[in-house]
Amino acid sequence: MDLEQQIQLLIDNAPQDGTTPKLVEALAPVLKLFANQLQHSEYHILQTLDQGWVVTTLSNRSQPEVEKNVIYAFATLKDAVDFQSVSDPQILAMPVPVTHILFQMLSLETVNSTVFFDTPSNLTAGTEVRRDDLQRLIQIQLQENRSVPRSYPSNQPPDLA
Repeated sequence: MDLEQQIQLLIDNAPQDGTTPKLVEALAPVLKLFANQLQHSEYHILQTLDQGWVVTTLSNRSQPEVEKNVIYAFATLKDAVDFQSVSDPQILAMPVPVTHILFQMLSLETVNSTVFFDTPSNLTAGTEVRRDDLQRLIQIQLQENRSVPRSYPSNQPPDLA
């Protein structure tokens, strides 16, 4: 599924409240920008049986009190399975479109970033997408969308009061 199809799926599955689909549409350029920096159109995410994403807490070696919560996104099912040191029947690896991962990150307030492992069989080098970076660009995108002047129908004078 290409990025356009992924975005359309997000729009189609958004609550049809008149606002959310338009919001997803407005966010699409930012989601595509980040997705285009990654190598795959979908990644495997470790999930619990109730579809909650597995979050891993990492601590800084030199400063153990500094922690961050990450989600790992794997290029292949094998990588996701191999990542688990002990197989847990309560944890599944599910394929998720890349734009959906990025969109979901926005609602996961306890998650600092997602690490995308782009190279199959290499779980030592990943691309980190920080939630703060994603949110910052989305705020800029939304501000730009709001600042676009609304056009008036050509048959009405602009000074209509």
